[in-house]
Amino acid sequence: MSISNIQPVLIDGTWTESDSVSTFTPVNPLTKEPTNELYPVSSIKDVETAIESAAEASDNLLDLGPTSIADFLECYADRIEARRSDLVDMAHIETSYPKETRLDGIELPRTVNQLRQAANAARNRSWISPTIDTQTNIRSMYAALEGGVVVFGPNNFPFAFGSISGGDFAAAIAAGNPIIAKANSSHPGTTRLFAEEALEAVKDSGLPNSMVQLIYRTRHDVGERLVSHPLVGATGYTGSRGAGLVLKNAADRAGKPIYLELSSVNPVVILPGALRERGAEIAEEFVSSCLLGTGQFCTNPGLVILRKDAATDLFIQDISQKFREAPVGTLLGESVEKGMADGVQALQDAGAELLVGGKSGGGNGFCYQNTLLQVTGAQFLSQAGDLQKEIFGNESLLVLVDDLDQARRILRLLEGNLTGTVYSASDGADDTAYSQVVPILRRRVGRLINNKMPTGVAVSPAMNHGGPFPATGHPSFTSVGIPAAITRFAQLQCFDNVSSGHLPTELQDGNPLGIWRFIDGQWIS
Repeated sequence: MSISNIQPVLIDGTWTESDSVSTFTPVNPLTKEPTNELYPVSSIKDVETAIESAAEASDNLLDLGPTSIADFLECYADRIEARRSDLVDMAHIETSYPKETRLDGIELPRTVNQLRQAANAARNRSWISPTIDTQTNIRSMYAALEGGVVVFGPNNFPFAFGSISGGDFAAAIAAGNPIIAKANSSHPGTTRLFAEEALEAVKDSGLPNSMVQLIYRTRHDVGERLVSHPLVGATGYTGSRGAGLVLKNAADRAGKPIYLELSSVNPVVILPGALRERGAEIAEEFVSSCLLGTGQFCTNPGLVILRKDAATDLFIQDISQKFREAPVGTLLGESVEKGMADGVQALQDAGAELLVGGKSGGGNGFCYQNTLLQVTGAQFLSQAGDLQKEIFGNESLLVLVDDLDQARRILRLLEGNLTGTVYSASDGADDTAYSQVVPILRRRVGRLINNKMPTGVAVSPAMNHGGPFPATGHPSFTSVGIPAAITRFAQLQCFDNVSSGHLPTELQDGNPLGIWRFIDGQWIS
């Protein structure tokens, strides 16, 4: 294929030929056939140019108010809705996700909703937390970083977590930062279409040309340089634990902030009273949650803790039958299928018993059988590290404990997770057990859930999509929820004895913007 067939990168406001070191072609996971589009693997030259352009845009943004940022986000959301058909069609080809029920019905509305929430926060300044101590004349607020923010998008949410459309993108833009988007190789065409609309929205709103830039793939050493470059402000990353830790190491060495979402098994504790009360209902909820989207959710219930008894035996028989009968969905790519095979084998090597599935195939395209495994509580305690590794796909591990004490000891050995769920009886039969389990689980998860499965992350100001390591790199930050998600990409600026006329408008005497401010220990507007 000739050089003219290689898709261009977006750098400094222009679609331009990449200084590529090689190329790649995405594969349709349903047909296993190439999509016939060729994309560049960018050299360090592309990356350096993008970084320098973003740094210049960061300086230029100082002369623009938050209204321009909000206008861009709202304009971009409108343009996405106007091009929804093209976006849905491309994402369907690259991910095999259903058009109506997933891409058009869930992802696209969520994407434009969070962009508009970010626009509202940019306009009303709710995230900057202006704080004033009148006695000392010290004032502070959050403000944009210096330099661009790099966003690495995951393979499983091409819209709502996409590098040029998702939550990290919206939060970093709302804070006033230019973006360098690194597309996920599973859906570069979808990301390119988003970038086309983002560029037009940049022009319409009068922002710097290099406010939004796009590269598709880099070599590992170039990716490390990207996150550690002196002119980069911060990085947002959602993806595999191994690759994320390599980038974190590079960023940490350079003193650059990097916010990572890495891995989570999302433990579910089903207490005995709940199982006796509504075991069939819980079984249906679990199977639906675990197999939703072929298990390719960061909040998939990958570890279930139950007490060994007759009700648990019936529950396992029920979910095993449902796993056998449920259609096998398509995975996002060959690497995901291989990752499932390797992960299931690793669980078996650590002592897990295979109940259902355990082989590649059973569906269309890249796929792996719906898989259930189980271990005893004693086995888990002896191999806790190996038995809580995330498997990205349609699989879950059941842990059968002898008693509540053993369950508590298991919870104490869990790594950090995005979510933790406890099912308890409605009549109070599990209240004592709940009170003993939750204090341990609560500190190991970002979001505690009661009586529902963890899949599904509402875009709410109160949402925490984060958690202790390795769920994320920073347990006090969330990647979902405006305004909290914005402060990851901001710096706290303090002004000591600066006269009112020289202060940012948000901190000036008289409150010319009429915003809420924390003055001498009280919120005042």
